[in-house]
Amino acid sequence: MSDGPSAFGTFFLPGPTEVRPEVLGAMTRPMIAHRGAAFEALFARIQARLRPVFRTTRPVLVCSASASGLMEGAVRCAPEGPILSLVNGAFSERFARIAQACEREVSMLEVPWGATFDLDEVEHRLAERRWSAVTVVHSETSTGVLTDVRTVTALAHRHGAVALVDSVSGVAGAPLEFDAWEMDFVFTGSQKALAVPPGLALGVATPELIERARSVRGRGRYLDLVELEEYALRDQTPATPALPLFYALDAQLDVIAREGVEARWRRHEAMARATWAWAERVRERHGVEVSVLAREGSRSPTVSAITAPPGARGGAIAAAVATRGFVIGGGYGKLRDATFRIGHMGEHDVAGVERCLAVVEEVLVSEIGAAEARGAGRGARGALGDEGVRR
Repeated sequence: MSDGPSAFGTFFLPGPTEVRPEVLGAMTRPMIAHRGAAFEALFARIQARLRPVFRTTRPVLVCSASASGLMEGAVRCAPEGPILSLVNGAFSERFARIAQACEREVSMLEVPWGATFDLDEVEHRLAERRWSAVTVVHSETSTGVLTDVRTVTALAHRHGAVALVDSVSGVAGAPLEFDAWEMDFVFTGSQKALAVPPGLALGVATPELIERARSVRGRGRYLDLVELEEYALRDQTPATPALPLFYALDAQLDVIAREGVEARWRRHEAMARATWAWAERVRERHGVEVSVLAREGSRSPTVSAITAPPGARGGAIAAAVATRGFVIGGGYGKLRDATFRIGHMGEHDVAGVERCLAVVEEVLVSEIGAAEARGAGRGARGALGDEGVRR
């Protein structure tokens, strides 16, 4: 395998994450009839190994779409009535905007990006009126914040609502127990901690949610959870599946099964802790003002948003790192300039993350140091202030 930027272990975006070569290779398998026995056997194999990932005995819905597809499907199939959206980042905000676009009455409980929710305030808002559903993001990919969706789900149930949970950068990397936590609906995307190419949305719904969805008007067809489940129970999909991605998922689920879900959670936690410790070290050793955006106790094990030093821009830091052969993420949305992001998810390990972080540290120290040496008037912006440009 080459040592260049395309080699496995250099791609640390917070999704899509790097994919094993053998998983990519599985996508070249011959086409088969998706209404035949061979596809049904493939789907059944996938089901048997996806259920332990979601920690459920329920069928796992597999839709040929981005995760935003099942985000919209969740809203379209939610019980009729007002929706409370918990917003603390770009993707929780997207959930709320999709609900509004589906002509649902939506009220947002917003906290600053990078913060998590005061659960007493969540309960207070739930008690204000009768809500049909709550939308919440488990691992907010834009900020690296992990929300206690188990408690949010319990609070929603206490007040007669269902909880619709986006765990796009959570499932397979952060602990989530669909059955034990009595969750209503959880969905993810193939390109995050599952480490499969983008294009599949996967979710699990309770029988009660499916039954209530049957009476919801205007829920459409392609993203209809009711029809997706009816077909999944027959080892089928309602519409033509993205067959190469099913092959890739089939191959990757072998990898996940060999590792074990709980061991996978532990590996992600170890990668995250290595990243958090690195940020502290850089600040202490070099005086470079970086820190983990999310506070301790509410940090995602799959992605970390790191605050950019004063005068530097997150995207420019990511661009400089890319010239050294590693790909990380710039900031996202309102945090585009203020942060850069490390995706420590999928098939990476601590050693690989530390190699990436060493390069990021080199950029922060050499580039910002050089800018400061050129004069306080220009500051760090001279090297990293204009995204993608080194002067």
